[in-house]
Amino acid sequence: MNIPLCKAVALAALFVPLMFATACSQSDQDANEPGGRSERKQPVMTEGIVYQRELTRVEAVASSRALRSIELRPSVTGEVMSVEFSPGQRVARGDVLLRLDDRDQRLAVELAQVELEDAERRLDRYRRSAGAGGVTESMLDDARSEVERARIALRRAEVDLAYRTIEAPFSGYVGFTNVDPGAWVSTADVITTLDDRDTLLVSFQLPETLFGRLSEGERIELRTWNDNALRLDGEVVDVDSRVNESRRTFTLRAHVDNPGDLLRPGMSFRIALNLEGNRYPLVPDISLQWGSEGAYVWTVEDGEAVRTYVNVVQRTDRGVLVDADLPEGLPIVTEGVHIVRAGMDVQVVNTALTRKELKAPPKVEAESGAES
Repeated sequence: MNIPLCKAVALAALFVPLMFATACSQSDQDANEPGGRSERKQPVMTEGIVYQRELTRVEAVASSRALRSIELRPSVTGEVMSVEFSPGQRVARGDVLLRLDDRDQRLAVELAQVELEDAERRLDRYRRSAGAGGVTESMLDDARSEVERARIALRRAEVDLAYRTIEAPFSGYVGFTNVDPGAWVSTADVITTLDDRDTLLVSFQLPETLFGRLSEGERIELRTWNDNALRLDGEVVDVDSRVNESRRTFTLRAHVDNPGDLLRPGMSFRIALNLEGNRYPLVPDISLQWGSEGAYVWTVEDGEAVRTYVNVVQRTDRGVLVDADLPEGLPIVTEGVHIVRAGMDVQVVNTALTRKELKAPPKVEAESGAES
């Protein structure tokens, strides 16, 4: 009789804890089920949805030239008498750079001056004699015409003389020259180059898909290719009116200031600019989840977790831009995303956003991560 009683006591000792454990497990399961009997809510942390524009980073290779750049050639053929500049020298507008032999032209100017003075004296005599009847009106007209022809001849001689001197048409830096005094030059010979490199004109090409997204006044960023790369800002001044049919690109030109004269015409640059697109909701990286039907996020509406599917548009340093119906300011779960289930009652522990607050007029830029 004692042995069966001991067995019964032992079985009861094992069965009671098992029943208790089963009851506790069932109670926990009911508490986690949507609409379960338990009143406990899953604590989560949220952030309000903000909107941000999509940014397209565009990079290109650009070539440059001086804002004003010319090759200087003589207007006439002649012998070089003197070279008045040194390579690399900065010159001002009107400075003499080269002189050709001008002895014949100076004599021609003197002769034209003498002939003009003779014509003017003759006209003066005719005018004084016209009152006495010794000079006809026709003779006066001929004398006036002769004076005008002499003046034109003088101006032509002065122009021929000016052609024998080459002056800088604008301020800038002169380049090398292969011309020495005594050399004979023609109108086809390049004397030197002249560059106004205080500002560079930079040209670059972009794909036709971006045509219309840039306009004059757009700011761009430039960098040189050397190890100690300079970072410069430029401004778009010209946009080509047509697309290259073979390359499917269009050309843009920008002005870039050259502080300290560190840049040279002909240098190439790396161009970078950000093009703004449409506005999209910005969600934190940690909030973006993936399932069999694609990407989704958990939002909180009326105290319940709602699964909202999204299309990823762009990743940024602040989060992920998505295409979805997410009103600005709507709370999105950031902490507890792996525990939340659809329809689960949740408790936002870091903010007190309510449905009434969500219906308030949206702000231009909603604050994110507000803590109570």
